[in-house]
Amino acid sequence: MCGITGWVSFDRDLGASAETLDAMTETMACRGPDDRGTWISGPAALGHRRLAIIDLPGGRQPMSVDTPEGPVAMVYSGEAYNFTELRRELAGRGHAFRTDSDTEVVLRGYVEWGEAVAERLNGMYAFAIWDGRRDKLVMIRDRMGIKPFYYYETPDGVLFGSEPKAILANPLARSRVTLDSLRELFTFIKTPGHAIWDGMHEVEPGTVVTVDRSGLRRHVYWQLETRPHTDDRATSIATVRELLDDIVRRQLVSDVPRCTLLSGGLDSSAMTALAARQLGERGERVRSFAVDFVGQTENFVADELRQTPDTPFVHDVARESGTDHRDIVLDSNALADPEVRAKVIRARDIPAGFGDMDASLYLLFKAIREHSTVALSGESADEVFGGYLQFFDEDARKGGTFPWMVQFRRHFGDDAGVLRQDLHEALDLRSYVDDGYRDAIAAVQRLDGESDFEYQMRKICHQHLTRFVRVLLDRKDRASMAVGLEVRVPFCDHRLVEYVYNTPWALKSFDGREKSLLREATADVLPRSVYERVKSPYPSTQDPKYAVALQEHVRDLLSKPSHRVFDIVDRGRLESAASSEAPQITQASRRGLERALDLALWLDMYQPELVLS
Repeated sequence: MCGITGWVSFDRDLGASAETLDAMTETMACRGPDDRGTWISGPAALGHRRLAIIDLPGGRQPMSVDTPEGPVAMVYSGEAYNFTELRRELAGRGHAFRTDSDTEVVLRGYVEWGEAVAERLNGMYAFAIWDGRRDKLVMIRDRMGIKPFYYYETPDGVLFGSEPKAILANPLARSRVTLDSLRELFTFIKTPGHAIWDGMHEVEPGTVVTVDRSGLRRHVYWQLETRPHTDDRATSIATVRELLDDIVRRQLVSDVPRCTLLSGGLDSSAMTALAARQLGERGERVRSFAVDFVGQTENFVADELRQTPDTPFVHDVARESGTDHRDIVLDSNALADPEVRAKVIRARDIPAGFGDMDASLYLLFKAIREHSTVALSGESADEVFGGYLQFFDEDARKGGTFPWMVQFRRHFGDDAGVLRQDLHEALDLRSYVDDGYRDAIAAVQRLDGESDFEYQMRKICHQHLTRFVRVLLDRKDRASMAVGLEVRVPFCDHRLVEYVYNTPWALKSFDGREKSLLREATADVLPRSVYERVKSPYPSTQDPKYAVALQEHVRDLLSKPSHRVFDIVDRGRLESAASSEAPQITQASRRGLERALDLALWLDMYQPELVLS
């Protein structure tokens, strides 16, 4: 795992721009603490920060191959889990390898197959190739959008990077935020290609973007497709298990210490148990880590979202699977610490609005990094197998808007309520969401003969796999890579996604519960307590001291009436939330406090130009 960046300028020789390239590259030192490298040739400049995972001495980048027609150079972030098979195939075609890294396999795969190399890869990746044979830049992103990838068009070329901060380090990129930026920030709909920063775009998942002297072009090499599912229940369960066994085996490959993220839920427990079984066969023991909060288990209060604390179930899995387990216990002071908040915002480049859940994730990863360099996560199983409450919510099932927004409004209120009234009206968030929803459902193919109900559930599954999951994948990547931890997501393997997506909802929920296929496919490795446990979301602190700390920080912000945040945030509403008795603070008020603090720090750190008219 690494950080990549670069610059193509067809009207100049970038040999004199090494200092700018260095600045772009160094913004991602956290993503790649082990090594750095740059490569410049005429109009192309590539930068790389490396987190060494496989072939520690041999995988240095940028990596290049000289051909009779010109050099082909690459910067690559991610992992190709089928690189050993591809290496054998390429060796059979006459390629001589200098290293044992998957990076060289991908590079030589491009030399052999061109852009079609993307269709042969199994993994998570974002990479850019300067093809000196054709004076062309090729940018490729993995199918699910696990690894981030951004670009910014310039008058004579393009800037690119794993993160916006790398692009913004180039003077050609304007640090500008518009009404459209705020619409995306406050709606949680993950519009494909939207990067918040004006003029910047994401390389969309499953897409190849090419840039040459004639301009920029996009080509989609993978997308969710509707296909008939003919397997019966028993065969479907067996196929899911067979895929999971293969996926976990591939994703355990590493030359550095690895572990699992364990929450005590079905997803992470199944993944941990499978990893423990496979490593146990080789005489190894898997490490596992879980997050908890001071006093949370002892003082837990059940609600509609979270009926049980995580820790007892975590310990059941650790005991039954024999993991080397450690709980990372956090307190409210750490969660509310402005320095932690600043590090989270710096990691994400935007005030994303996850509050204490972002802070706890960052602190969890920071603690894990002291022991491991690679972690396997259960992320995306809910989207793949149908695990969220909204999959079973009749109001969410009716359609008309993104299903998760029904649940969010019910449980958390509208955190856009913290906005100034005039700005709220100008944003017209409802229309923005409605337009996005129409675009999202238009992309869903209906199966011939599919019932109205099954078609509606297919649309809900599709929205989660093409919108919702991308928010969570970006969050996990940015928080983990901010501390140099590589997080792998077995449930995002495209083979599993394609197979389960096309199973009818009646099969996904054959026992009337969430994630029926996953539960039965892994029943033999799960503790009974986890098998029977109801879905519980990522934990959030229930300690009222956290809200008190937020109020204190907001009161400090209110003492600065000229702060730019009040161009966005309604001062009166913030004052009201900051003066409430802590036990009486609603979820919406708490989120409003978090939003305001995030926005203020973001404005201080990035100094964006605000264009709000």
